[in-house]
Amino acid sequence: VQLQASGGGLVQAGGSLRLSCAASGRTFNSLNMGWFRQTPGKEREFVAAISWSGSPTYYADSVLRRFTISRDNAKNTVYLQMNSLKPEDTAVYYCSAKLSYSFPHVGSTGRGWYDYWGQGTQVTVSS
Repeated sequence: VQLQASGGGLVQAGGSLRLSCAASGRTFNSLNMGWFRQTPGKEREFVAAISWSGSPTYYADSVLRRFTISRDNAKNTVYLQMNSLKPEDTAVYYCSAKLSYSFPHVGSTGRGWYDYWGQGTQVTVSS
């Protein structure tokens, strides 16, 4: 499985961006997907996750009610809609995937649970 993230960029505080992550292969319907982010000197942190079936979804408290994760299995793509962006959302965003029909809440929020990672896309929010 190869993951290609895109959609990052520079946006003013309060603005919106939509990240996309395209997955190769024919196993997308079996993939649980996640988004993480990382800033220099800090560990990669969980942002959002979505099960292979599209439900349930989980979010970090810091992005709840501002970010929405979704997927289009016909396009082998997962999305992260980011609204009301804040300067503290500035980071490199990574998509991740786990091939499994199990989707535990605690497990899916940990970066060690995922098997595959994309290359990252930079999001910069100016104040």
